[in-house]
Amino acid sequence: MIDDLWYKNAVFYCLSVGTYMDANGDGIGDFKGLLRRLDYLHGLGITTIWLMPFQPSPGKDDGYDISDYYGVDPRYGTLGDFVEFTHGCKQRGIRVIIDLVVNHTSNEHAWFRSAQSSRDSAHRDWYVWADRKPTGANKGMVFPGVQKSTWTHDKQAGAWYFHRFYDFQPDLNTSNPLVQAEILKIMGFWIQLGVSGFRMDAVPFVIATKGAKVKTPVEQYDMLRAFREFLQWREGDAIILAEANVLPAADMEYFGRDGGRMHMMFNFHVNQHLFYALASADCRPLAKALTATRPRPATAQWGLFLRNHDELDLGRLTKAQRDAVFRAFGPDKGMQLYSRGIRRRLAPMLGGDRRRLELAYSLMFTLPGTPVIRYGDELAMGDDLALPERNCARTPMQWSNEPRAGFTTGDKPCMPVIDKGPYGYEHVNAAKQRRDANSMLNWTERMIRMRKEVPEVGWGDFKVIATRDPAILVIRYDWRNNSVLFVHNLDERPREVAFAAGLAGDAGKLLVNLLSEDHSRADERGRHTLLMEGFGYRWYRIGGLNYLLKRSDVDVNTAGKGDR
Repeated sequence: MIDDLWYKNAVFYCLSVGTYMDANGDGIGDFKGLLRRLDYLHGLGITTIWLMPFQPSPGKDDGYDISDYYGVDPRYGTLGDFVEFTHGCKQRGIRVIIDLVVNHTSNEHAWFRSAQSSRDSAHRDWYVWADRKPTGANKGMVFPGVQKSTWTHDKQAGAWYFHRFYDFQPDLNTSNPLVQAEILKIMGFWIQLGVSGFRMDAVPFVIATKGAKVKTPVEQYDMLRAFREFLQWREGDAIILAEANVLPAADMEYFGRDGGRMHMMFNFHVNQHLFYALASADCRPLAKALTATRPRPATAQWGLFLRNHDELDLGRLTKAQRDAVFRAFGPDKGMQLYSRGIRRRLAPMLGGDRRRLELAYSLMFTLPGTPVIRYGDELAMGDDLALPERNCARTPMQWSNEPRAGFTTGDKPCMPVIDKGPYGYEHVNAAKQRRDANSMLNWTERMIRMRKEVPEVGWGDFKVIATRDPAILVIRYDWRNNSVLFVHNLDERPREVAFAAGLAGDAGKLLVNLLSEDHSRADERGRHTLLMEGFGYRWYRIGGLNYLLKRSDVDVNTAGKGDR
């Protein structure tokens, strides 16, 4: 049944507790404040909240340096506050997934403190050690230009420890069965408290072999199956959304050819080519990326996103393509990060151009997969490039034009609120946009509602329909005897495009516009001719609005097929 795999036709919303809403007046967001904002999220129409790390942490990497996996950072509240939050979500039909950061811990975690203390410590082998500085220690850093090595000497331990990320984030020895058992225990703990799954951080590093003698890391994919099997036994419909920026050839290894590993993965390959398409007005590489990532088990799903809490990673593009994206969206060195990406939010990247913002979001909502929205992007929030590294796009949510954007009554927010320029909170805030029927917020709410009414995108198979214009992307989805079709013009200039829907008989003659009264009827040759305004988009249902009467109980096109 359609509800068995809830993540196939969902809308995810990523937020950080600490920058969303402060109920205590100490300048730091908390679960009480987040609970008070659930009606806003419910009204927006999102179905799933993805929480960034909120466990106890020294806070050197925005919570991704965890010092206790079984608690809530006191700045954000208590475990009781967390349970009240998840209960509030359940009442509103909203699911919660949380970050699972188990590639590394903080160097202040009790496990690492124990491992430091003695070679005979029970936790010594929970981390990766070497008696001498390994060769190649200056390679493989996640943060080049900021991070200088992947091995650091610890005086107390009398040895070098491995850290793929910063030196205060020692890697766990995830090949150790005791560490794997602890990861399952962590998952079970939070499932018991009401979460519906996990966004697993840095999955390729979690499953890779580690050590001074490891020259070429080997991915231990069976570990993913163990995680999934445990989750299914504890909570049958819980999921894992994997952060795995890998080449398409490896996708099926992460999903599992039988669908027995990761439920979802972020589609980094499509994301990077989507930004190239937006920069160049050429959708052909994007179409190739869609085709390359098309194979997946029937139960698997892609997570589609525009921006997230990290930099926009362009490492999979060619140098010419990457340079084109840099020129268009991050021309200054201060906008770039780690020699591979752009650290800006979406709205300033697109020059605040409402047409381009709508086009980008329309693309995200209509590409194969489940859309994932970053908090504040529904308002077209900006960034603060004066803040270091990724923090520029992690500023507090802008709720109103009251002091400190209505985020806190405290005098000093945990992160500076954007208060100057066109993206300052007096101009960009939720309260102001809620009153404006034509605001970005209300437009996004409308698109989310419509996206949930076209399950063909999440469940169906797709076909990119060829046109002679590289600026025009036409894509059709088919599922359960129904079809929808989407057209996007990536160029700023108007374009005329002609195409056939590609369905047999008269099925494709009528295209009903789902967003306006601008419908289309094919000519005698079965071809539709559209005049697309610059950065224009169309959402069509093929064949009329009686689609629910025609929907079959099974997908006749894919019945019996294991892959998509």
